[in-house]
Amino acid sequence: MECPQQKCLLHLLRDVNEDLQKNPYDEEVKGFAQDFARLLRTIIDTIDRYGLAKTQLSKHIPEAQRFVERMSSDVFSSEATLRYQKRIKKNADRLFTFLHYDGVPWNNNNAEHAIKYFAKYRTLADGTFSERSIKEALRLLSVFQTCRYNGVSVLKFLLSQQTALADIMGRGN
Repeated sequence: MECPQQKCLLHLLRDVNEDLQKNPYDEEVKGFAQDFARLLRTIIDTIDRYGLAKTQLSKHIPEAQRFVERMSSDVFSSEATLRYQKRIKKNADRLFTFLHYDGVPWNNNNAEHAIKYFAKYRTLADGTFSERSIKEALRLLSVFQTCRYNGVSVLKFLLSQQTALADIMGRGN
């Protein structure tokens, strides 16, 4: 699909933490981790204060670009740091997409939570689904997740026979 993509920085952070534990004496990994953590900390402070607003987040674009450029051009010898360099070069245009748009999260927690239900359905169906049944399951999943994120009871929404969530939002859960 042709659209901007945001790589999950939480996964990158988790991997960095794992490598720090595996390589406690690797100064290159420590340096990379400190630089990445410093950048991410300032960005998350802005998110905590203003939300995912482009007007506020865009001020971090130059610092993020410098980080990517530095990681892409520096010479490293540590195997772990070389892996991060390769990863950052490969995903340079997808690491900080969220700084350019309103409402784009820096992690993919929502997407991961949403896909868990489809993965369970796929396992339960054991390969016995059709295109039609997948479309129906995805439609129900969409309704379920939308209700869930808006604090509306799925059962109440379905029983209401409304077609728009806004029609029952004022009535509570």
